[in-house]
Amino acid sequence: MIDDDVTSYLPLPQTQFHVLVALTAGERHGYAIMGAVEESSGGVVRMGPATLYGSLKRLVDAGLVEESDRRPGADDDQRRRYYRLTGLGREVCRAEADRLAHLVTTARINLRPGIA
Repeated sequence: MIDDDVTSYLPLPQTQFHVLVALTAGERHGYAIMGAVEESSGGVVRMGPATLYGSLKRLVDAGLVEESDRRPGADDDQRRRYYRLTGLGREVCRAEADRLAHLVTTARINLRPGIA
């Protein structure tokens, strides 16, 4: 069942958030998502196929991501599956980014010198 309440999806598991962030740039196939996650994390997060496709399945089941029927070109490998954010997925990604930004701000304030 898909819930329209964005906050009901929070906090997102880290791998799912990375996938959503990778898809904010547009439709991508699995291997491109893995590359985008590695690049955006500075190489810290490397997602293997099992982790990626497990996350994608959960995101599709939750209505945050959908499989795309469009192909980027006639020479594209027809075995590739392309994924894109849904409107709800974009909202959830934004809400999780806001939640994490607030957490980082709080940590930075609390970690300033002179604060116990």
